[in-house]
Amino acid sequence: MHEYLKPGRFIDSDHPAVVEFAQKHRGTAREPREQAVNLYYAVREAVRYNPYTFSRDPDTLRGSYALDSAESYCVPKATLLAGCARHCGIPARIGLADVRNHLSTPRLIELLKSDVFAMHGYTELYLDGRWVKATPAFNQKLCDLFDVPALDFDGVNDSVFHPFNRQGQQSMEYLVDHGQFADVPEALFFGHIAQCYPHLFAEHQSGLLGDLQSDLSRA
Repeated sequence: MHEYLKPGRFIDSDHPAVVEFAQKHRGTAREPREQAVNLYYAVREAVRYNPYTFSRDPDTLRGSYALDSAESYCVPKATLLAGCARHCGIPARIGLADVRNHLSTPRLIELLKSDVFAMHGYTELYLDGRWVKATPAFNQKLCDLFDVPALDFDGVNDSVFHPFNRQGQQSMEYLVDHGQFADVPEALFFGHIAQCYPHLFAEHQSGLLGDLQSDLSRA
């Protein structure tokens, strides 16, 4: 489990801000599962989900970057949760998958030219002798905006997607699981995204995502 406990480039569990955040939100319980649950909700709500913050700069994948920015997308939020867990002695790693979001906004679909979100990130935590999936991406206000129940996490059951909204419409569908990693696999991550959305990686589009204002600003 050593590789899932030590600091990484993106899962920067030794960064002072990550350490401070983990210490503040882990709670007083000694049991790792309860600490993991506390950290999950803290990360979910402290960093607002905003897909337009995606950048080709690898440093933006760091958990500490997401924490400092107070808004980010799924992968940096997953690295932040993993970093907090590692600081607390809980083995953690990153999972990546391609998903289809049936309730995505027309603007985001137009931007991506697809309703498939490549390299959606989640966290896996080693609790009570097994790996448990947790997805801290979507904060409560965002879920309320899209009428989707916020994902809960109890440290026992996997928490990975919103299959339906409150009206029974299909919401999130997992298509391809790329596996789990001790840290974000930079080459695989950006390579696959460039393959899926080549128009976003053209030179004249290099700042497109970073310059856009989110449709989700109210969340």
